[in-house]
Amino acid sequence: MRAPSVTIGELSKRTGVNIETIRYYERIGLMPVPARTEGGHRIFDGELAKRLTFIARSRQLGFSQKEIRTMIGLADQGGYSCDQVYALTLRHLDKVQAKIADLQRLAQTLEDISARCKGGTTPECPIFDALYDAGGPGVRGPRPAP
Repeated sequence: MRAPSVTIGELSKRTGVNIETIRYYERIGLMPVPARTEGGHRIFDGELAKRLTFIARSRQLGFSQKEIRTMIGLADQGGYSCDQVYALTLRHLDKVQAKIADLQRLAQTLEDISARCKGGTTPECPIFDALYDAGGPGVRGPRPAP
């Protein structure tokens, strides 16, 4: 049995995807142009709802639009292998792990420079000093007035 068609508002409620985001996905081609009622309202069938859920979940997992487009292309063409999707997912995982490593380095740096500061009311701040000194030549900007 086929799922009934729904309006964009109902689709938004069911999927948690903002109406403007749904329209955006349509404009950039991630979502196909849906059928319209005689009054011109978009109506989405169950397949389009599944596709939107796929896109939304992929975005939550940090896949780029290009990666999502590739996966949707594989699904739309049919005949894809799990190996293709697996390889794409592993490439994405590598990127995520690199970002995590960058964030861990960032956190460590922030911990290090904040440990130099004792707080207080003096205008001298070791955090500012670290930020101004870490930029290297030509990056230093005007120091804020105390």
